Amino acid sequence: MKIHEYQAKTILAKYGVPVPRGEVANLLPEAAEAARTLLANGASGVVVKAQIHAGGRGKGGGVKVVRNLADAEAAAKSILGMQLVTHQTGPVGQKVQRLLVEETAAIDRELYLGIVLDRATGKLVFMASQAGGMEIEEVAAKDPDAIYKEEIDPSIGLAAYQGRKIAFALGLKPTQVNQAVTFFQSLYKAFVETDASLLEINPFITTKDDKLFALDAKMTFDDNALFRHPEIKALRDVAEEDPLEVEASKYALNYIKLDGSIACMVNGAGLAMATMDIIQYAGGSPANFLDVGGGATQEQIEHAFEILLSDKNVKAIFINIFGGILRVDRLATGVVAAARNLNVTVPIVLRLEGTNVEEGRQILKDSGLNFQVGATMKEAADLVVAAAKAGA
Repeated sequence: MKIHEYQAKTILAKYGVPVPRGEVANLLPEAAEAARTLLANGASGVVVKAQIHAGGRGKGGGVKVVRNLADAEAAAKSILGMQLVTHQTGPVGQKVQRLLVEETAAIDRELYLGIVLDRATGKLVFMASQAGGMEIEEVAAKDPDAIYKEEIDPSIGLAAYQGRKIAFALGLKPTQVNQAVTFFQSLYKAFVETDASLLEINPFITTKDDKLFALDAKMTFDDNALFRHPEIKALRDVAEEDPLEVEASKYALNYIKLDGSIACMVNGAGLAMATMDIIQYAGGSPANFLDVGGGATQEQIEHAFEILLSDKNVKAIFINIFGGILRVDRLATGVVAAARNLNVTVPIVLRLEGTNVEEGRQILKDSGLNFQVGATMKEAADLVVAAAKAGA
């Protein structure tokens, strides 16, 4: 689960991480009042920042630095409500529905900090780079040595000596090292105690008077751990998510919308990836990733169909099931019921294997509905691609 920058900063501040003063605004008068308060309390300027779940906001015109109240109001008016397009939003962009109005800082250096799980070692890795303010993926691609990494032993946590090594790798001044160690350890504590899956501070800044701040903050959380954090779960902003993905989550369905014309219903993430690959190999393009899981009920299958058919780009449906926990006959019964109840008119192609596969195929045959069944994944993929092209 993703949250906004202002929400991440609120969490980090509770763990003692220094962040600039600022207020979130949902309306223009609120943005103006936040700027007025900051300027009245000594801020030399304010930054008006769009709050969307995507990076690259500054390049898209979603971040403006101003020095007076009139310019702050003008900046807020230009950003709030805009359709902000960045490299992470896609060409459609994301509507800006809230702003963060924050004090400016006397920046000396812009650096990068991040914590993420290294799945190869099963340990958290603290990353740091002197190339702050840039896309870390670009930095890693052009100069991998520009990213310093410190592996964290989960039984010890981020030790003070590791914090000092990170500070030295960033080239911090001797007068900044001790506060940097505290800063880094606070980030680590926030990451672990909130069950985060990613934490990025980009940029992490030093100021001309040797202070340290998290000028930007990005946090995502492990969905499977949210039951332990109802206060974090409450931060979810469904307006930032695809409506079909939100609808799928209500029924414990894993759905991700894509740009193609062939809807995919599978059981298992690995099979979903293979299904999308073989559709591409056959000359088609997947419209989604939809995993009904191992124990899908008829109700879930019917809701899955509703979600698939809500995408106007879908010209055919490919159901690729390997029956294990989810028996093939149960799946077939659910598919037939859903096709009838929803009056499905797009072609449906199935590839079925596993427990009770013959019974499942017989159910489809006896339904009287026009299902196509492929004997192999390749045959089924060819059938569904041809069906999608015919319906285009």
